[in-house]
Amino acid sequence: MRTDPRPIAETSRHHRLKGSLAHGTHRGQTCEQWQLEVTSGGRFWYLLDTARETCWITFAGTGHPRATDRR
Repeated sequence: MRTDPRPIAETSRHHRLKGSLAHGTHRGQTCEQWQLEVTSGGRFWYLLDTARETCWITFAGTGHPRATDRR
């Protein structure tokens, strides 16, 4: 993530979130939201702030985030 926060080829472990989770806001700036799966359950989400060349972590956890569960 540090050297390639927006990979050219997304993988099942590192990809952009979809739907209403595809974007998030930080300090009034709308940014793409990505997920990096560290272990089978552990993952974190981050906003890719290209204007500031920064990633803002929005979620980190050891379990599957409920926000991505389909209803």
